[in-house]
Amino acid sequence: MTMDLFSQFSSPTMLGMPLVLVAMLIPWLLFPMPSKQWANSRISSLQNWFLMLFTKQIFLPMNLPAHKWAFLLTSLMVFLLSMNLLGLFPYTFTPTTQLSINLGLAVPLWLATVLVGFRNQFTHSLAHFLPEGTPTLLIPILILIETISLFIRPLALGVRLTANLTAGHLLIHLISSAVSAIFPLSATASLLTLTILVLLTILEIAVAMIQAYVFILLLSLYLQENT
Repeated sequence: MTMDLFSQFSSPTMLGMPLVLVAMLIPWLLFPMPSKQWANSRISSLQNWFLMLFTKQIFLPMNLPAHKWAFLLTSLMVFLLSMNLLGLFPYTFTPTTQLSINLGLAVPLWLATVLVGFRNQFTHSLAHFLPEGTPTLLIPILILIETISLFIRPLALGVRLTANLTAGHLLIHLISSAVSAIFPLSATASLLTLTILVLLTILEIAVAMIQAYVFILLLSLYLQENT
């Protein structure tokens, strides 16, 4: 039972080859391509409106040098949002439930923000490790705490995204199994469980969108500290 429950999170393979790259490529193929027509379609207009709104929401309070990251973070937001939502369809695989993939996205981007801070404002970046006016006895402890909090940021980014999506998928799998198991015993209880499943699915759709937004929002906050 345990193997069946968690097998949905294992990377699918075909002829011994992992299909995780295909699962990560499919979201990009679903977006509407720019056309040569003067008037955009409704889908293209909605997509442009969403990208403009998100970019303005994230980068409006940030400094001008951080605006160079707009294309990267907006593309990553759309990528994560697409993978999270497509993974809710039956018989699909969600790459963002893999901790290795999430850390592969979080660690390089976090490291890039840190390196940008050390390159552009070295003194200000070092000042984060030791606040002004710290007593002499607390200096080693505070430096250690700030160093740990700095290096735990990418781990928190990856684990937060993985844990939230994995927990939601497990609950959906368990409750959907309970619907078919309870139906021969009580149709009323099965209908009630189905209602809970529908509500949980709506909640998981919201979680998929929120977690993609939170991932980019935290990266933008780290970038704001270093620009």
